[in-house]
Amino acid sequence: MEPALTPDERIAKLGLVLPPPPTPAGAYLESKRVGRILYLAGHGPIDGSKITTGTVGKDMTTEQAAAAAQLTGLSLLSTIRAAVGLDAVEGIVSVLGLVNCVPWFTDQPTVIDGCSNLFFEVFGEGGKHTRSAIGVASLPFGIPVEIECVALLRED
Repeated sequence: MEPALTPDERIAKLGLVLPPPPTPAGAYLESKRVGRILYLAGHGPIDGSKITTGTVGKDMTTEQAAAAAQLTGLSLLSTIRAAVGLDAVEGIVSVLGLVNCVPWFTDQPTVIDGCSNLFFEVFGEGGKHTRSAIGVASLPFGIPVEIECVALLRED
């Protein structure tokens, strides 16, 4: 039987690369550990200095927004790696996804699936989580998605 892959090995096998961890855009922390819980602030689709912008249903399609949500998930993983290491994660507990969209857009769950599916692929069963996907009128810097999450860490 083949040994289970680590989260970093799964990311590499998917052909994905984590961007550098973002820095806060205001007076807050990107992550905060409380016991075995790691809270992550809202992240956006930022890859180094490149920021994805747009309004879903106006400037970008659902598929493009889902790709932005996946990039946001990679940014969240980068922050987790910098804070505690990906191997420290027992699972993802919850995800809150905000979608910058036109008022009549109603497919927010499909957009945030870009992040959720990434977590499933990286953490397997531990990547399953509760979630909310909400449409909003605008997001900071014109980004199409902002996602925050809560992770459960392994016992030391």
